[in-house]
Amino acid sequence: MIKPKIIFMGTTDFATASLKALVEKGVDVVGVVTAPDRKAGRGQKIKYSSVKKYALDNKLNILQPTNLKDPNFIDKLKSLDAELQVVVAFRMLPEVVWQMPSLGTINLHASILPKYRGAAPINWALINGEKESGVTTFFIQKDIDTGNIIHQEKIGISNSDNAGTLHDKLMIIGANLICKTVDDVTAGIAPNILQEGSVSHAPKIFKQDCKVNWNQECKDIYNFIRGLSPYPTAFTNLSNGKSLKIYQTSTEIIEHRYTIGHIISDKKNELKIAVIDGFIHLKDVQLNGKKRMKIDDFLRGFKLNENLHTT
Repeated sequence: MIKPKIIFMGTTDFATASLKALVEKGVDVVGVVTAPDRKAGRGQKIKYSSVKKYALDNKLNILQPTNLKDPNFIDKLKSLDAELQVVVAFRMLPEVVWQMPSLGTINLHASILPKYRGAAPINWALINGEKESGVTTFFIQKDIDTGNIIHQEKIGISNSDNAGTLHDKLMIIGANLICKTVDDVTAGIAPNILQEGSVSHAPKIFKQDCKVNWNQECKDIYNFIRGLSPYPTAFTNLSNGKSLKIYQTSTEIIEHRYTIGHIISDKKNELKIAVIDGFIHLKDVQLNGKKRMKIDDFLRGFKLNENLHTT
């Protein structure tokens, strides 16, 4: 089999795993398209994307367009003469880009399409209490995450999973699936199946979407918090004006007479918040301006008063 020339497009660690798998497989990656460098932190130091770091280490040809429709960028892509483009955790492509290669442009998505189309499929699967997730490879078409399916692989979601652990599991499975997909597309034996079934969406999550609603049942609050952990992170505001990020919790289903949102603590090892059908026990938190802590460490340094509650 003749190795096709491939252009890889991606930004995050999730994408880097797939690029690494392709390079180690011996695929001819003639170009890597990733996000422009940006300034970050107090010192405003230049920060590279995860994909760029890997591409630099492996001496791959890097392109960092600010505008994917820029004629100069389009000309550079064409000059690479790639037969296939592979997209993982990247921006939405203009038609002139995804239609360019003779073998098409394929994408890896972290859900079992057509469920959870959109930017945050891992988060929303957990928030909604799903029991399984997976990855899908598909041919890119005009509308986001609607293209014909090539391959899918499912995995179960455990009750202890959060967005971080599920991300890492899907990252590994996805990298392997990308390699299989590239082989099958190159050999001309890739499935090309219309998406069928119930469609759901996974829109981007913004900071204002991450505030915990304590007027819900334990299971829904638990799923919301783990679905946002470790990023972008659920939070609650306290009546003392502080904001508290919440990374890990457990639930206690029990009848009580406390006001919803009331905080109860032994001031040593336990801090819990009253909800409709019981209590949410906080296990791993971060007060604004402080570092992330386990709850016993947090309680040693934080003065609680009897009237403190969430707002």
